[in-house]
Amino acid sequence: MYLPDHFAETRVAVLHALIRAFPLGTLVTLGPEGPEANHIPFELDPAPAPFGTLRAHVARANPLWRGLSREPRALAIFQGPQAYVSPSWYPSKREHGKVVPTWNYAVVHARGTLRAIEDRAWLRALVERLTDRHEAGRAAPWTVGDAPADYVERMLEAIVGVELTVTSLAGKWKASQNRTAADRAGVVDGLRGEGSDAAAAMAELVRGTIAR
Repeated sequence: MYLPDHFAETRVAVLHALIRAFPLGTLVTLGPEGPEANHIPFELDPAPAPFGTLRAHVARANPLWRGLSREPRALAIFQGPQAYVSPSWYPSKREHGKVVPTWNYAVVHARGTLRAIEDRAWLRALVERLTDRHEAGRAAPWTVGDAPADYVERMLEAIVGVELTVTSLAGKWKASQNRTAADRAGVVDGLRGEGSDAAAAMAELVRGTIAR
């Protein structure tokens, strides 16, 4: 990933927070025919320090897990807030006109060693944790125990766990840091005027760069 210093985010707590807020990761592995990408919701465990562990599961029919003994290195990508930035929002447009459109975004790349796990108890515990987390806050949360026991066992038989021991984290927070404070303030106003949740989230990231 191309990462200029002014866009780099190195604080592990901030990188972990994005992963937890946007847990659907793109898992990139090297298969027999080249790079392969699978889109998987992950659970993040902060241990072991400093970067932690990512856990998920895939369909047993997915060939991803069978090739890990040959090539265990993997990359998980997590995409956070993102939004188009119009040059018309920059005050500098009115001053000299030397502005162009861009796209702001926040992303985390987690590299590490991936292993497959077939242990049934491990899988059930993972599925229960993922379910409890994403059902939390609902009026009537669904739990794994709501399904018939024999059905749950069949579903567990149909999946395989994957665990990525993270050896490096890279964060890119492209939030207009290369613009003047006035231009960044214009971006915040412009994004807020878009009226979408994604634009509002990016406006907050840009606003945070002004305060630094």
